[in-house]
Amino acid sequence: MTKDVIALTRRMPDPLTVLAGLLSGGPDKLVETVGEDAVVRLCDEEGRPLVSVEAPLLVQVAGEAERLLGATAPAVPFWWTEARATTGVEEAERLAGTFAARLISLAGGSAWPPEAARSVAVVKTDGVSVAPTPAAAQPAIDALTDKVAVVIQDRPVVAMTAWLSDAFRATADAELGLQIVTSPGTTLSPAVRNSLTGWPSRWVVQDERDGYYDGLSGAVLRWQNGMFAPVEAADATPDDPRTPVAASFKEFADTGERQLAISFRTVHPADDRLVLGGALEAVWRELTGNPPAGWGTAEPANLPWSLRQLTDVAHDRSPAPTWVVVVGSPERPGLATVRISRTTGGVEEDVTLAFGYGAGEEPPVDALPRVAEILATRHHLQSMLIQIRKARRDLAVPPRFEGPGVPVAFVLGAEEVREMPGDRARRTPLSEPPVQLGPKTRPALYYPLPGDPSDLSGWQDFERLMRHLKGA
Repeated sequence: MTKDVIALTRRMPDPLTVLAGLLSGGPDKLVETVGEDAVVRLCDEEGRPLVSVEAPLLVQVAGEAERLLGATAPAVPFWWTEARATTGVEEAERLAGTFAARLISLAGGSAWPPEAARSVAVVKTDGVSVAPTPAAAQPAIDALTDKVAVVIQDRPVVAMTAWLSDAFRATADAELGLQIVTSPGTTLSPAVRNSLTGWPSRWVVQDERDGYYDGLSGAVLRWQNGMFAPVEAADATPDDPRTPVAASFKEFADTGERQLAISFRTVHPADDRLVLGGALEAVWRELTGNPPAGWGTAEPANLPWSLRQLTDVAHDRSPAPTWVVVVGSPERPGLATVRISRTTGGVEEDVTLAFGYGAGEEPPVDALPRVAEILATRHHLQSMLIQIRKARRDLAVPPRFEGPGVPVAFVLGAEEVREMPGDRARRTPLSEPPVQLGPKTRPALYYPLPGDPSDLSGWQDFERLMRHLKGA
C-alpha cells in the first residue's frame, strides 16, 4: 500500500470533517500540530508521528491532478488534502487511507490511489510504535544519516510538493544531501529534477537487474558509507574511475516527441512599480497563443495565473528569494520554474521553461527571434539559451536516457553587449553572424546555432561562442 494518500474533494474539508478523519485511529489517538499549525499529526503512544496531514489546498488550475497523479479530480476548483504515512508501518498506511475515505464521504470527491480509501472503520493501532527521532522528526524524511536524508516515494510523479520543498530546505540548511528513492515506474516533475543538482543529492531508482541506479545519470548505486553512491566498475582505475550504467536506463526509444527548452535571466531596476512575471508571460503568449494557466509556490500549481499576485508574494518575501512553479494547459504542456531574488544589480528573475510537442508537432522555432526581441526590448533580458530535446511531450522525467538538448540559439542582452570590449560580441567564430535585436544604437544580439537534435555539434559551436565572449 502507498505511503501517501490524497483526497480530492468538491467541498472544503471543514473542521468537523477533518476531525472525523483524525478520529480514524480512535478517540484516544494523540494529535499534534507542527509547521505553524499547517500540518496535523496522528502519533503513537510516545508522541511520534504515524500520519502527517497537510492543510487542505484549494486548486483552481485544471489538469494538475491528471498531471501529477493520473487521477480524475472534481471540476475546478477542488480541494487537495495530503496524508503521508510513516514508512514501513502498515497500520499507519491504513490510517492515512481511512482519513481520506472519511473526508471523501463527507465532502465528496475521490482519492488517490482509489484502493487506499475504501474503509471508514477505525484502525486499531494499540501498541503500534514508529522509529524514534530524528528519522521520524519530519514527515518527509524516511531515513537520516550524517550525509543525506532519504525520502521514499511511491507516486506516479514525484512533484515539488510543499512538504518535499520543506525537506529540500531543511537538508540544505543542515548541509546534507537529499536522496529520493522510487520504483522504476515513477517519473519526476521538472521542478524536482532541476533541484537535484548538488552532490550527494540524487534520484535513486529501484531496479530488478542492478539493484539501484541514478535515474538522471544511469550510474549503478549501492548503499555505502551512509548514502547511495556509485559503484566502481571492475576495470576502474584511479585515473579512470568509471561507473557501470544500469541496463534499464539505456532502454531508450525515440518516439518523435520533443521539448523546446528555454532558460533566461532578466534583471529589473528595483522599483515599487515593478510587476514581475511579465517576461515569462510574453514568451508563453508568443509560443502558444495563450498566457500560463496557473502558478504556485509548490506543486500542484493551485492559483490562476496573475502577475499582480505573483509580484505581491515576491514583494512580501523580499529580501528572501521566491521560488514558484508555473504551468500551462493540458492541450499544450508547459512548465516553468522561476526564482526571484534581490541582488546588487536589481531584481533578478531566473526562468527555466519547457514546452512539450508530440510526434508530428513542430516546435515554433521561427517565432524564437521575435521572442528574444520582446524580452530584450521590454523586459531587461540579460541572457537566454534555447534548446530542442528528444524528450516526452508531457514533460515528465523518466528514469531512462533522454537525448541531450541541442542549442538552437543564444541571446545576449543589450546591456551585456554594450559592456563587452570592442566588436567582440559582433565578430564571432560562428559561421552565421549574430542578428541585431532592438534599436541599432543599443542592440541585443541573437546567435543562431544548428539546433538539430540528431547533431551534437551545436554544443561545440556554443562552447566556442562562450569562450569567445569571455575573451578566452
